[in-house]
Amino acid sequence: MAIVKWMKGIEFVSGLLSKRPKKGAPHSEHSNALLATHRVAPTSNPDCTRIYAVGEYSRSTQPSAKELALRERFTEVRAMVATRRKDLNKISQDQLDFIAQKDLATGKKTMTAYLWKVCGEEYDAAHNG
Repeated sequence: MAIVKWMKGIEFVSGLLSKRPKKGAPHSEHSNALLATHRVAPTSNPDCTRIYAVGEYSRSTQPSAKELALRERFTEVRAMVATRRKDLNKISQDQLDFIAQKDLATGKKTMTAYLWKVCGEEYDAAHNG
């Protein structure tokens, strides 16, 4: 088993360390991505970081109706956000509304998050009654 000694100043490493191989790319079945995980549970063991080789992912089940509906909602809301971001009739009012809500406890901190919230609510109102 390999031992990794971190440099001073690096507490831990976590996340995908290299890109996943694209499906259908040459030699994709022979390449892996590196994934590091860091456990933050209280423990007496100082070795809390683990590194895994992650291969190509293939799904074993078909998506459920709920998942397909969520995918459709995501696609629709993404298109609504892109359109609203470029709509000259709504930009000024959206900016004013964003500034008014961003310092609230439940406010969105970025304009993108605010537009996703607004467009998501519009989508839900139109499709869920």
